[in-house]
Amino acid sequence: MKRMCLLPALVITLVGVSLPFLLRALAEPTLLLRALAEPTRQNDLSRQETDPGAPKLVSFPSGDLTLRGFLYKPDGDGPFPAIIWNHGSEKLPGQQPELARFYTKQGFVFFTPHRHGQGRSPGAYIEDLIEKYAATEKNGTSVGKYVVKLQEEYNQDVVAAVEWLKGQSFVDQQRMVMSGCSYGGIQTLLAAEKGLGLRAFAPFAPAAKSWANTELRKRLLEAVRNAKSPLFLIQAQNDFSLGPSEGLGPVIKRKGPPNQAKVYPPYGTTPQEGHYAFATKEGGIAVWGSEVLDFFKAASR
Repeated sequence: MKRMCLLPALVITLVGVSLPFLLRALAEPTLLLRALAEPTRQNDLSRQETDPGAPKLVSFPSGDLTLRGFLYKPDGDGPFPAIIWNHGSEKLPGQQPELARFYTKQGFVFFTPHRHGQGRSPGAYIEDLIEKYAATEKNGTSVGKYVVKLQEEYNQDVVAAVEWLKGQSFVDQQRMVMSGCSYGGIQTLLAAEKGLGLRAFAPFAPAAKSWANTELRKRLLEAVRNAKSPLFLIQAQNDFSLGPSEGLGPVIKRKGPPNQAKVYPPYGTTPQEGHYAFATKEGGIAVWGSEVLDFFKAASR
C-alpha cells in the first residue's frame, strides 16, 4: 500500500527518465525516497550558490597579527558602497547574516571584521583582560581607565579593517560608512573621531552595558565632540541603560542635521533583546532600517 501511495509522486518527479530506472525504483523503496528528495536538495544547493549574501572568510593585517572577518558583496563587479559592522563583546561574533542580507540587498558590501581575541581572530580576548585586571585592581577609576585603554588598542583593528577594505577593487572608497553595537558602538565612536575617510557612523547602544564606567563615558563624549563625520546614535527603550542617548544624544543633536540620536520603542521583552537583537535581527532592522539608510544617504551627499 505504501508503494502505491508513492507512485503518483514518483511519476511526477521522474518524468523523462528511463523505463529501466522506473522499474528498479519500484522494486527498491529507498531509491524512491532518494529520488523524491533529490529535487528539493538540488533547489537548496542552487539557492546557496546564487545567494548574494553568502559570506567569504577573509584575512587582513593588524599590527603583527593576521585577523579574520566575514565579507559579503552584491552580485557584480562594483564599485559598491560599503559598511563596516563592528561586533560587540561576545567571544564568537559570527557572520551577522541578517544584517548582511539587509545591506547587500541595498547594494552595499558588508564587512564584519573580528577584532583580535574574538571569533576567527587570534590574540587576547578583551573581556579576559578586563576580568584579570579587575581581580587585582580594586580602584574603580583605575579599572575604568584600563577599559578605555583597551578599547583604544582594539580600535586599531577597526582602523586596519577599514584600510584593508579600501583596497578592494569592488569598494567605492567615497561611499564607505560604519556601524556597530555595544562594544562595537564604542569602536564606531572611536573610529568616528579618527574619521578614516568614512562618510557616516551609526553606533547602536555604545557602552549601554558599561555606562557606570565614568572614564569610558568621558572618552566617548570626547569622541562625539571630535567626530569627523555625521553620527546617528540608536537605542531601543528597553536597553540595559539609556545613558548613552541621554549623555551623548544632546551633544550629537547640537551638531545639526544629519546628526541625530533616537530612542525607539521597546524591542522584545528583555534588556538583551532591546540591546543586541534590536540592532542585529530582522525584526529590529525592520524598525530602524529605512531611517539608517536615509541617514547614510544624507551624510554622503
